[in-house]
Amino acid sequence: MTSPNSTSAKRRAFKQLHQAGCFTLPNPWDVGSALFLESLGFKALASSSAGFAWSRGRADGALNREQILAHLKELVSATTLPVNADFESGFGKDAAGVAESVRLAVETGVAGLSIEDSSGNPSNPIFDLDTAVERLRAARAAIDQAGGETLLVGRAENFIAGRPDLSDTIMRLKAYAEAGADCLYAPGVRTREEITAVVNAVAPKPVNVLVGWASDLTLDALSALGVRRVSVGGALARSAWGGLLRAARSLADGRFDEFAAAASGQELNILFSQER
Repeated sequence: MTSPNSTSAKRRAFKQLHQAGCFTLPNPWDVGSALFLESLGFKALASSSAGFAWSRGRADGALNREQILAHLKELVSATTLPVNADFESGFGKDAAGVAESVRLAVETGVAGLSIEDSSGNPSNPIFDLDTAVERLRAARAAIDQAGGETLLVGRAENFIAGRPDLSDTIMRLKAYAEAGADCLYAPGVRTREEITAVVNAVAPKPVNVLVGWASDLTLDALSALGVRRVSVGGALARSAWGGLLRAARSLADGRFDEFAAAASGQELNILFSQER
């Protein structure tokens, strides 16, 4: 179990990362991927709702609160790094439900968590602004009641919910900042112009940018735009699945050529034999 002191230290370190510069926040989906990313020198990690769901044979968003909380607790216990929780829309039918879920998430030891404004309703995929703000305020209150150490990320889902309206996205992010979000995030915003507009709108609060696709934007370029942190969502999990799909389909065709790109078993055994 992670001691309270080390949990507090992780949370302080995580908040410090958001004060200046720009850092990469990669998204593992299990303990092995988390330990490998830690070995590469990353300073923090973030869970991936999609990556974890796929590892359980489910679609993104199909797992329940108890499964997500158990996963977060496992990640936090496995790594010495701060972990940011992809906490979807807060696992609550109303603001009170979100507050209860956030209280439970904080107890897992996460250093940060994000709350989306996704409604789960295909015909109306984003909560109206008043409802979304109420839910975020409930998350803020739950964090504050638990000591206020956990960083809160407010997410505007417009661009990945089929409503790529930059003006509405910015309006929502500003409202989430006023409601208590420490960091703002609009997954799906891709262009330099869009990113700059978001950064300027919510300044001085830090902005997370998702890069889950091949992009000409580098970490240095994003830093120059004022971005504080860069996450990759399910991209690492999709990359791993891409290797499995290619190798398995080759195997189904009676060929073994895709194994040429396989990781070294010796390297993996050395990595996972290290004492922690």
